[in-house]
Amino acid sequence: MSIPHTASAPYDVRGMRVTDHRFTVPLDHAEPDGESITVFAREYSDAELPQAEAEQLPWLLYLQGGPGGRGNRLLQFGGWTKASSKHFRILMLDQRGTGLSTPATRQTLALRGDAAAQAEYLSRFRADSIVADAELIRETLGSGPWTTYGQSYGGFCTLTYLSFAPHGLRESLITGGLAPLTGPADRVYRATFRRVAARNAEYFAKYPQDRDTTTRIARHLEVIPEFLPSGERLTVRRFQMAGSFLGGNTRMDGLHHLLEDAFVPTPHGDRLSDSFLEQVHSLVSRASNPLYALIHESIYGQGEATNWAAERVLAEFPEFEPTAAEPLYTGEMVYPWYFEEDPALVPLKETAELLAAKADWPALYDVGQLARNTVPVAAAVYTDDIYVDRDLSLETAGAVKGLQVWESPDFHHDGIADDGEGIFTRLLGMVRG
Repeated sequence: MSIPHTASAPYDVRGMRVTDHRFTVPLDHAEPDGESITVFAREYSDAELPQAEAEQLPWLLYLQGGPGGRGNRLLQFGGWTKASSKHFRILMLDQRGTGLSTPATRQTLALRGDAAAQAEYLSRFRADSIVADAELIRETLGSGPWTTYGQSYGGFCTLTYLSFAPHGLRESLITGGLAPLTGPADRVYRATFRRVAARNAEYFAKYPQDRDTTTRIARHLEVIPEFLPSGERLTVRRFQMAGSFLGGNTRMDGLHHLLEDAFVPTPHGDRLSDSFLEQVHSLVSRASNPLYALIHESIYGQGEATNWAAERVLAEFPEFEPTAAEPLYTGEMVYPWYFEEDPALVPLKETAELLAAKADWPALYDVGQLARNTVPVAAAVYTDDIYVDRDLSLETAGAVKGLQVWESPDFHHDGIADDGEGIFTRLLGMVRG
């Protein structure tokens, strides 16, 4: 089925030939003649190839992590894009609701009406809809079965693709993105809280002085009002979100750099520096990706409500409480208080509550189809990944026929930022024998 599609004239950027694509897709794929939205994707190919030759290359669809993150904006080929551009035309997708794909934010969602209308609208923004978009795009571009590369949440989308549209896939590569196929969200957070605690221990063993600094900041924030550049008071629990640094080899040392200039002397005593507060704001604000907070837990919802699973499981791990004697940094979990403290999310609080209470989420995976899978699939599983648990990943790998696993203790969740070229080349070699 072909859908309305416009493409820009190609333009060159540092050795890349770039074309912008816009597709008109149904908001609800069950109602193809109903309301529509726009999905944006950017095509990258090697500018050194004659255009006619480049157009003969097969497509690779990149499925971004998230949920709620737009496709990468490339300034030049490097890492996995350098490796893949030798074999493919890369299609960098802004998944629906992100980037230039009919964005869903506090500003635009207000156009939908009340919280109930917004929640109903956002129920169409999960992996099943993303895969249906991708299939319409593939057919419109005239591509046969194509290659997909899914990072993190993009791997979750890949499993949905393998479940419901395997005919559209030639082969699939996954990095840090094997989702649990069944079960409540609670077990995801139970597993990842343990891994985040272990990662905290690893960090403080490397930088023991930062244990005292972290506790000092927490106790300071309890009694001294400090304000982020956007105007709201910084709380301890929001400061703990700086644990996002712990999700990668290439990022963990950045947490130490953040903490080393946390305090400055002032006429009123030591205060948190403007530099520190500016950096923390960039870490904790969801202004650029509100969908991440709105639908994060729903990516685990199948036939049941998630009901703020991360907050519920947190009670089993008191070391993460802001009031703990030595509070730990948290991971990528989402809590209801985000919608009380982040100005980008405050107007969406009621919408978030409705999504958390939604119990009739449709299935995201077909376990039977995955057990019969014939599409070549290779996945990188990172032993100490704090975002996508290794044990749950291997459980899923065992449920997908023919899926090949490469497990590595050398990378964390941002492995493709560490050695994207090597990881991509290895996985592509695995699916091609």
